[in-house]
Amino acid sequence: MAKVVGVRFRNVGKIYYFNPKTYRIKVGDHVIVETARGVEYGKVVLAPRDIKEEDVVHPLKEVIRVATKDDDEREAQNRMKEKDAFKICQKKIREHGLEMKLIDAEYTFDNNKVLFYFTADGRIDFRQLVKDLAAIFKTRIELRQIGVRDETKILGGIGICGRCLCCHTYLSEFAPVSIRMAKEQNLSLNQTKISGVCGRLMCCLKNEQETYEELNKRLPGNGDTVITPDGLHGTVHSVNVLRQRVKVIVEINDEKEIQEFAVEDLKFRPRKKKVKISEQELKELKNLEDKKGDSKLDE
Repeated sequence: MAKVVGVRFRNVGKIYYFNPKTYRIKVGDHVIVETARGVEYGKVVLAPRDIKEEDVVHPLKEVIRVATKDDDEREAQNRMKEKDAFKICQKKIREHGLEMKLIDAEYTFDNNKVLFYFTADGRIDFRQLVKDLAAIFKTRIELRQIGVRDETKILGGIGICGRCLCCHTYLSEFAPVSIRMAKEQNLSLNQTKISGVCGRLMCCLKNEQETYEELNKRLPGNGDTVITPDGLHGTVHSVNVLRQRVKVIVEINDEKEIQEFAVEDLKFRPRKKKVKISEQELKELKNLEDKKGDSKLDE
């Protein structure tokens, strides 16, 4: 077992483990730690605890110290400097005529590096821009191209549900989402209804996927043959996943009619349902998918 403390460096960012040593650290404290980017100022979000060795990325770095008042003031100064750095970089991007959108600027705690996050449709040759910025800030410069999901995570916004975006408020990592999830949840495959502010499939599709998978296991598929409580053989017309109700086409006195039953009242052979997506639907919605769920903010 390894004793660790969980530290986060940006709002709802990824949680990293560090060795708390003998420091008495509690949730909400700020600490100074060493990362691959240099010395950083982070917030403790997980109190000291013992976890399995295989869950730790070695070598496990130690907490340098609990943040002092001077450290807090320095961090506040860095946040102010980031605003100026953002404006300067925007100006230089315009001067060079680069087709890129600047999203955020970030100083490492020790001012050893300034990171600029941007989005662009393709690859950008920003070598001259980096030289200009390095001459201005007299430190290392890193320009990092991020995706639209990361952009939305940084900027925030309001979702179609009327609440603040999940990625900006509590999602520390993006979950892979696919069109298949929307189809399995019986959602309309209309881009405006299943895509979020970022233009990709809504992250909340993942939240309900497990529930829908479990509920769908209990239901027959459209077109399947079932036996009703009256002993009639019928064909499934449609199903209501949440209510667990099934509409069945049955033939009575040479006339077909649709009757609705609770799934537990029907007899049928359970089988794994295959979600069918037409080539046309797949072609139209392919750009909405994000199967990897990777983020460039925590690299």
